[in-house]
Amino acid sequence: MLVAPLMALVLGSLQLAIIFFAGDTLQSVATTTSRQLMVGSAQTSGMTKSQFHTAVCSHAPAFFTCSGLLVDVQSANSYSSISTTTPTVTYDVNGNPTNAWSYSPGNAGDIVIVRVMYNWPVVGGGLVPGLANQSNGAHLLVATTVLKNEPYQ
Repeated sequence: MLVAPLMALVLGSLQLAIIFFAGDTLQSVATTTSRQLMVGSAQTSGMTKSQFHTAVCSHAPAFFTCSGLLVDVQSANSYSSISTTTPTVTYDVNGNPTNAWSYSPGNAGDIVIVRVMYNWPVVGGGLVPGLANQSNGAHLLVATTVLKNEPYQ
């Protein structure tokens, strides 16, 4: 009688630990890749949205699929005018994201917010209620980095 609830607790805890690990790893990917924007190498080389997505993907470990990474880059002149609201992902009938994310790396001295998102699959969502926070049954991991571009030439 006690084995079933104990197993559910252990499996739910394990899944939660994996999600926290994946989220921390995604944050490292976002921070590492956004450095290209901060130092101006992405802007001076004319890096496109697709190329930046590829750069994010190249820093991501194998347990993330490149096609599942969602990248949003926005810039503004001041910290107060940058949008820090939580991104809302919309899905089609097949559960695929339909958003058109921005790519505005900004100029020297601009404030840039980089969000890298990933829909992490939730197995046995009933074990940990509320873990699947998306309509497609996944848990949305969001890594956010806010930076000020350095004065580059």
